[in-house]
Amino acid sequence: MREINEYTAEVFRRSENRIKARKRKRNRMLAICIPLCLALIVSCFAVLPALTGKAPQGEELSNVDGEGSKNDLHDGSDVPIGETVDNAGNGTGSTHAKYLMAGITPNYVSTLNNLSLQNATVTDFAIRLFKASEENGENTLISPLSVLCALAMTANGAEEETLQQMEAVLGMNTEQLNLYLYSYMKNLPEGEKYKLSLANSIWFTNDERFTVNRDFLQTNADYYGADIYGAPFNDQTLDDINDWVKQNTDGMIPKILDEIPSSAIMYLVNALAFEAEWADIYTEDQVGEGEFTKEDGTKQEVEFMRSTESIYLEDENAVGFKKYYKGGKYAFVAMLPNEGVSVSDYVATLDGAALNALLSNPEHATVYASMPKFETEYDTEMSDVLKSMGMTDAFDPSNADFEGLGTSTDGNIFISRVLHKTFISVGEKGTKAGAATVVQMDDEGFMEPYNPKQVHLDRPFVYMLVDCENNIPFFIGTMMDVN
Repeated sequence: MREINEYTAEVFRRSENRIKARKRKRNRMLAICIPLCLALIVSCFAVLPALTGKAPQGEELSNVDGEGSKNDLHDGSDVPIGETVDNAGNGTGSTHAKYLMAGITPNYVSTLNNLSLQNATVTDFAIRLFKASEENGENTLISPLSVLCALAMTANGAEEETLQQMEAVLGMNTEQLNLYLYSYMKNLPEGEKYKLSLANSIWFTNDERFTVNRDFLQTNADYYGADIYGAPFNDQTLDDINDWVKQNTDGMIPKILDEIPSSAIMYLVNALAFEAEWADIYTEDQVGEGEFTKEDGTKQEVEFMRSTESIYLEDENAVGFKKYYKGGKYAFVAMLPNEGVSVSDYVATLDGAALNALLSNPEHATVYASMPKFETEYDTEMSDVLKSMGMTDAFDPSNADFEGLGTSTDGNIFISRVLHKTFISVGEKGTKAGAATVVQMDDEGFMEPYNPKQVHLDRPFVYMLVDCENNIPFFIGTMMDVN
């Protein structure tokens, strides 16, 4: 009886898939026929320019969603990433990606004046993602902001239950996400000694089996300033994507993709780079040897940087401090769990609203602080993490609904991988940090207190890089092993 039920369920599943396939085929036929009829009418007007020898002016992006040759969105030369049109002629022809922004003009979008309500939601997403990603006993480092940008772009192509699940995990609907992230990126503070930059791009296959949705590209150009590339998805494309990431992380993430499988039809990429100098650079006499004790009792000889800070943080399970970078727009935040509380146990207690409140209302105090110099990198594949947070349909070849992104004759489109890679270096002069996220789509002020505080990061701790104006962590990690 169980075998009969399983067979019946499989029959129904295949039947539903056939119905979905017929629906997609019908939509594609409509997308082809209507433009062809219009083309017959428009062709009459093409005779006049041909007779006068004048080319039509202001040519728009075409050949999307069945208009002409699929995915041929730009009539310029193939331009290798990092090269200009002038020297592109030395490339290798169609083996390179085509930069397609010549045909997509971003529309004007007005920014939000107040991000405070959304900031709390973004901090909550950051903490939920960090808790799901944290690896017990291992150094962990993620950039929730990078992941959020890549997934928000992807969500613009999702529909029905797939979209609802993505919005629930990300904490806002797509319209809210688009406007928030656009406003955030447009208002990023930048100075001579500090900089946080974000870049986005979309790469899709020029294989005949895939038809990209122009509205999807337009939305991501409008809100994310996404660079659009059509590419053959060969070894050159692999190099091009990695080169784009390397350039937009200032060389901190030299490679994000290891391969492009034949089933891949699109990559949605975010790259983030941060570099800032401390407001008060450590002097030579503030740096010296010390012991860092791991949770298993192992001691490591490392270089410590010692300073006196002015912002003290404390919750029920940890104490910490905030150290500003030049300009006061960004800060390094560290939280040291109380004796007897492991880093994993402390991470489990974290809450987005509580952290936002802690960062917004710190205690002004003298803090004798020390922390180790460290440099670490981290990479992970986040599919299981995001599934555990409730985003399941997007990864299911049968149930994913990304018809708003495009269509493929080879089957349904779904997310196959979410690759995330980070790097951070903390030293006497300041901090450098980089992050990249790739979503792969496949077919199928101050008062002195009486008592100074002390926070010595000589055992495992949690740390963050924080946007002080919005009080959101754009990097968050654990330091378990300095060496």
